[in-house]
Amino acid sequence: MELMERIAGIAPADQAAYAACQAQLNQIAKPLGSLGKLETLLCRVAAASGTAQIDVGKKCVLVFCADNGVVAQGVAQSGSEVTGAIARSLAAGTTSVSVMAQACGADVYPVDMGMLQPVPGVMDCRLGSGTGDISLGAAMSRQTAQQAVWTGMELVRKRVEEGYRVIATGEAGIGNTTTSSAVASVLLRQPVERVTGRGSGLSDAGLVHKQQIIARALEVNRPDPQDPLDVLAKVGGFDLAAMTGAFLGGAAFHVPVVIDGLISSVAALCAVRMCPAAGTYLLASHVSAEPAGKLLMEELGLSAPLHADMRLGEGTGAVALFPLLDLAAAVYHRAARFEQIQVEAYTPWEN
Repeated sequence: MELMERIAGIAPADQAAYAACQAQLNQIAKPLGSLGKLETLLCRVAAASGTAQIDVGKKCVLVFCADNGVVAQGVAQSGSEVTGAIARSLAAGTTSVSVMAQACGADVYPVDMGMLQPVPGVMDCRLGSGTGDISLGAAMSRQTAQQAVWTGMELVRKRVEEGYRVIATGEAGIGNTTTSSAVASVLLRQPVERVTGRGSGLSDAGLVHKQQIIARALEVNRPDPQDPLDVLAKVGGFDLAAMTGAFLGGAAFHVPVVIDGLISSVAALCAVRMCPAAGTYLLASHVSAEPAGKLLMEELGLSAPLHADMRLGEGTGAVALFPLLDLAAAVYHRAARFEQIQVEAYTPWEN
C-alpha cells in the first residue's frame, strides 16, 4: 500500500469510546473531573483504542537516531560524534530514557534512521549517513522523506502486533533542534527568532548564529508551508520524518502515541498537517522548555499535564507520562464507585 493511500484510510479516534470512558470516570466515588488532565488522557486512550476497557499495561518508546548535515555550520555545542555515543548508550540501556523506562516497566527501541556510522544493537532502518546540510540545499529527497514516514508507520504497526498499547516517541541526533526549529518556523508561520532556542546549551552568540543558519536554510530551500512532506524533505531530518510516521502509524493502527518535547512536537504537527484525524490519537506529555514548545502545544490543541522545564530529549518527557497513565488507569479500574459506597453520584453543575 502506498503511503498516501494508507494515510487516506485513517479515521478519527472513536468519540463514542471517549464518552463511555468519561461516563465511567464519572461513576468513580470522587468529585467530577477531579483527576483533571489525567481523565482527559484516559479518555483519549479509550478513543484511540476504540474501547472504554482501558489497557495501558504494555508500553514502549521508539527513539529515532539520525545525524544532520547542518551540524557542519556550528549550530550545536557538540559534534555529530555524540549522536553515536548516545546510540551506544541506548543499546546498552544506560541513557536517561533507558533508565526511566526500566523504572516504569517500559521497553526502549532505538532506531538508526541515518547516523553517520551504524551502531551495534540499534535497529537498522538507515536512509543514509546523515542528511544534507540544509543551509546549502535540501536535507533529503522527497522520496526519501516518504520512505522515512513509511518506516515510522511500519515500526508502530509491528509494535502494535507485539501487544504494545501505548507508544512514546523520542530521538537522538545532534543538530535536530536546528532542523525542528526550521520546520516549526515554516508550519507555524513564525519568525525564526521566536521558535529557536539554545538546544543543548548555546551561548548568546551561538544562538544568534543558529538563527542565522536557519534563516539561510529557509531562504535557500523555500519549503512550502502547505506541503508538510516538502518541508520535512527540505529542512527536516530523518528522525523528524520517521517520527511523523510514528504519529501517523498510531492513527492508522489505533494506538495512542505520546509526544515528547520540541522535536517530537514538530513531528506531531507534521503528522496532523498531513492527516488532521491523526491529532485525535496524540497524547501530550510535557511542554518543552524550548521557545516553540508552548506554541506547538497550542497549535495541536493539546494541554500537557507535566510542566517540568524538561529539554533533555530521547523521549524522557514522554516516558515520564507513563507512571501517570498507570496511576490514572489504576483508579479507573479499581477505585470504588458511588453505588458501592451507597452515596448518590455527583451531577454536573448547570448554569
